[in-house]
Amino acid sequence: MAEHTPGRNEPRLRPAPLLFEPAEAAGDPEHFFDLESIDDPGALLTRATELTQAFRAAADRAMEFQAMAAAQLADPRRFDRLTAADIADRAEWTEAYAKKMVEFGRDLLRGDAEGLGHADPV
Repeated sequence: MAEHTPGRNEPRLRPAPLLFEPAEAAGDPEHFFDLESIDDPGALLTRATELTQAFRAAADRAMEFQAMAAAQLADPRRFDRLTAADIADRAEWTEAYAKKMVEFGRDLLRGDAEGLGHADPV
């Protein structure tokens, strides 16, 4: 289900911090943010939910930055402007999706995306 994305003047809710794992823990396929060490199912559900929300928020925010970057790269005022096909190739998107992301990024850069709901260009 789509979640509300705050506008430019609304404060963003801060999800649980994503803590970086030590290299030896990250190399262990059974280790994931120390969730495997939580014995209490209630605590496990709480922490896993916090991580899920944090990852979603991070993915949404990263996608907004992708869109803004795509719009800037496609800006016709740039002498080194990229085409939608070039952007699609660099980001491993389809050309149609790249075009949507460029438009979405332009909306974000203009501030037109305020109050539109979930920040998904599709």
